[in-house]
Parts: sequence; C-alpha cells; structure tokens
Amino acid sequence: MNYTVIDFISLLGAVCLFLYGMKVMSEGLQKVAGDRLRNILGIMTKNRVTGVLTGIIITALIQSSSASTVMVVSFVNAGLMSLAQSMAVIFGANVGTTVTTWIISAFSFEVNISDYSILLLAVGVPMMFMKKSTYKSLGEFLIGFCFLFMGLDLISKYVPDLQANPEMLQFVTNYTTLGYGSVLIFFFFGIVLTMVAQSSAATFAITLIMCSQGWISFTLGCAIILGGNIGTTITPILASLSGNLAAKRTAMGHVLFNVIGSIIVLCIFHPFMELVADITKWCTDTNPLDISAAQEAGMADSTLLDPKGGLTSKAQACVAFGLAMFPTVFNALNLLLMIWFTKLYVKIVCWIMPAKHKDNEEDFSLKYIGRGMLSASELNITQAQKEIAVYAERVERMLNMARDIIHLQPNDSKFEETYNRLEKYEEISDRMDIEIGNYLNRVAEGRLSPEGKMRIAGMLRVISEIESIADGCFNVAKAVVRQNQNHVKFTPGVMQEIDKMYDLVGSAMKNMMDIIREMETPEDSLIIQAYNKEREINNLRNALRDSNIFNINNKEYGYQEGIFFMDLISEAEKLGDYMLNVVEGVKHQFQNAE
Repeated sequence: MNYTVIDFISLLGAVCLFLYGMKVMSEGLQKVAGDRLRNILGIMTKNRVTGVLTGIIITALIQSSSASTVMVVSFVNAGLMSLAQSMAVIFGANVGTTVTTWIISAFSFEVNISDYSILLLAVGVPMMFMKKSTYKSLGEFLIGFCFLFMGLDLISKYVPDLQANPEMLQFVTNYTTLGYGSVLIFFFFGIVLTMVAQSSAATFAITLIMCSQGWISFTLGCAIILGGNIGTTITPILASLSGNLAAKRTAMGHVLFNVIGSIIVLCIFHPFMELVADITKWCTDTNPLDISAAQEAGMADSTLLDPKGGLTSKAQACVAFGLAMFPTVFNALNLLLMIWFTKLYVKIVCWIMPAKHKDNEEDFSLKYIGRGMLSASELNITQAQKEIAVYAERVERMLNMARDIIHLQPNDSKFEETYNRLEKYEEISDRMDIEIGNYLNRVAEGRLSPEGKMRIAGMLRVISEIESIADGCFNVAKAVVRQNQNHVKFTPGVMQEIDKMYDLVGSAMKNMMDIIREMETPEDSLIIQAYNKEREINNLRNALRDSNIFNINNKEYGYQEGIFFMDLISEAEKLGDYMLNVVEGVKHQFQNAE
C-alpha cells in the first residue's frame, strides 16, 4: 500500500485549511456588514415572506447557515426577534446555504480556482494593510475564499487512490450494496461528519471528492448531504445552551424543521432521487444515476468512465451539479411545505420546552447573554446592549429604594427590609458588572471591526459607571443608618431640600435610561439634556452647601444634622456624575475608529 501516515495527516491539514477558509471568508463578510445585518434582521422579519427572504439573503452573504442561525438564536435571546419571526428566517437560511454548495460545485471541476489563488492572494493580502476597515474586511474575505479552494484542491490531492489501494475502500464497499440500508448508514454518517466539522459545506466538499473518486455512488452521496442537513443544527444548539428559554426554543425549531424534512425525504428517497436526477439531466444532458449504474456495471467504454474506471470530466461535472441540486431541491420544497405551519411549529416547540417558572427579579441571572453565544463576535454586541439595559433598570430600582429609605423610620420593619434589598441588589450589581465585562472582553477577543472594538470599549465604560451608581445608592442607605445611629433627625425644611435634590437625580436617571434603551441610535437632544441635568445638580449642590453653612451659623439646626444633610447631598451629586459618565460612555461607542 502506497498511502502513508504522512498522506493521511496531509489530508487532515487540507480539511483544516478548507474549514479555516470558510471561517475567514464568513467573518470577513460579517465585519463588512455587521451593523447592516442587525438592521436588516430587525426590519425584514415582520412577516413570514420577508423573514424567509432575509434568511436566504443573509446566509448567502455570509456563506454559512450555522453563522446565520446562531445569529438568529442570539437575536431571539436578546429579545430583538420573536420565536415565530426566527422560524421564518431559519427556514430561509436553509435555502441560502445552498449558495455555498453551488460555488463549490461550479468551481471544483469546471475551473481549477486554486490555480488562481495566488493571484487572488496578491490582491487580498495588501488590502489587509489598508487603513479603511472595509478594505481590510474585504481582504479577509478574498483570503478566506482562496484558502477554501486551496484546501479543496489539496483534499482531492491527498485522498487515497482507490485503484492503487483497493484495500482501503474495502470497509466502505461492505456498506454500499445494502440497498436502502446503505442509504440509512450513509445518512447517519453525514450527521456525524457534519456535527464534528460543524459545517455542512465541509461535508459537501468531502462528499463531492468521494463521489468524484468513485468511493461511493451519487445516491449515497446525496444520503450523506441529507444527513449533513441535520448535523448542521449542532452549532445553534451549542450556541443556545447558555441562552434563555426563547433561544433554546429557536434552536429546537431549527432541529425540528431539518429533522422532519429529512425524514419525509427518507421515506420517499428513491422517487426524490429520480426527481433530482431528472432536473440534473435536463440541465446537463447527463443523468447522474446513469453514472452510478455504469460504475456498478463496470462499463469501461462508457463516455462517463475512463478506461481505469474513474469518472470522466463530463461525469464529474454532472455529479457535482447533481450534488448541489439535491440540497437545493430538498430545502426549497421543505420551505414551501413548512412555511405554512409556522404557528404550529411555535406551538409544538413551546409544548416540547415549556416555561418552568417566572424569573425572580431579585435572583442573579443574566437574561440575554451567555458563554455559548459567541460564534459571530460582530453580532454579539446587541446581546450585551440588551443586558446592559436590564442592568441599568435594576440599578434604577436601587435609586428608588435609596430615596424611600431616607423617609423611613429606623424602628419601622420596612426600613430593615429596604436596607436588606439594597444590600442584595448591590451584590447582584457587582456580579453583573463582572459577568457582562467578561462577556464583552470575550467578544473583543474575536474578529471585530475597528468600529465594533470602539463600541465594546464604550460599553465597558458604561457598565463600570452603572456599577458606581449602584454603589452610590447603597452608600445613601449606609449614610441613613449612620444618621439613625447618631439619633439625628432632619427638620421638614431640610427634608424638602433633600427631596428636591433627589428629584433632580431621578430625572437624570430617567434621561440616562432613555439613552441606554436606544444605545445604537441615541438622540442628540437626550445627550444635551444629560449635560444640563448634571449642571443643575452641581448648581443645587453648591447652593445647598452655602445655605447649610448659613443655617448652622444661624442655629437653624445643629452641626451634626448639617453634616449628615451634606452627606446625602454629596452622594446625590456623585450619582449625577456617574450618570453623565454613562452617557459619555454611550457617546464613546461612536467616536471615529480610524
């Protein structure tokens, strides 16, 4: 046997180069259109038809159904898309992914694209060193495109020569003559292969090589591709594991769609193969099933087989076309059938995965982000934005509790209850700050555009300042406790001044929340208001400080009362500063990254 361990390792390296090319090509396009993809998904999912078209377009653009479905799972997890909307996009993604198979099929035998890879690299690599981020991302796309076809060419080079090493295929041929049993075996092989590679495109490329080399028939090649349709669901499943219930339901809907469609095709496999073969013959004048029959009969003089029993270039092109046509017809028919049952899908998924309990706002849990939602870094920013909004809402409740505790009597049971809630919220705030910060850092480690990195930097500043607001609210409560321990009571006039200051702080908090909820498109008028409100807070603090000294000198109240009064006023002024810092963090996201 002439096939060595070095050849096998080289084959593995070729597969890795192919997968890396797919990853770089997909990420390059994602960075070019990251924000646009978010906007498109938000706008074009209002009904089933536009949702399907969106799924097709997005998947065709980024060349990966796994990336687009993970993106959809992430958007559902972030509350930007309903479960019903996500189903339509996922249906379309299954059709859009066939674009990749057509690219591989078109270039694999008709044109040896790897011969031109060096020329494309000569264009792509210099683009990586350009200043404009769009050119850099396009350069990445070209480099990934080159690597993909270089890997495909090397796979073809390093697969074992069956004529020279017939014993290597003995284990395969043992399973190719079992009739429908062979179809099932290779169907499950396709599931496992795609789960391991996490790429249906890789499965298609390997199947294409196997068929062109004569390892398996066209029929069994289609069985592998059909299995790959189920195997590709593993990526969104993994992405949803640490997501919320809606994200898990979306991943389950994707599984159901692919599994049900695949089972239907398995039940009518041979008639379906006839349909695909007839379409292929109509387009290429050659029936791929005739090629399989010629191989089985050993027709060496056939125009479809060369004298050594291998496929001629005409037969290879026909098989490549047929293998690309199979998932196209399958996914198109599956879409046309299943799109009418979207609402039923949602009901089935909700029945399979019911809600166990309602979330307790005082339990620590991240609602929109998790460790499994990082497959497309440029598109993970939205989850963080939604989580930051939840974080800010929790801290806003702390401010309301801090205002309440100022008016509560120390012997009131509600005083202790409010203080304990503030203490618990402050601990949760610290943990949320760490978790969101760690998530943003993991996103920043991915392949982000300069604009994306700038947004991450701004968001890290925002969560740090929100955590400072939480600390400030708890400091108010601790100041009130110290006041009670010293048996100091405020006069009605002092309480009115305190309420006036905290009304201003509450107004600034409301303005900050409006900005955070629209973090991607903050209104200039709200940002201007934030500066104005912080200035009002500072002016009132200065006025109260002067009046406090005057009142103490004029014996309006005691020195100790004046000290605790200014403690509460100073804490309020600090809260205003932190809120303005949050607004400036939002502004920082959109500074020029060049």
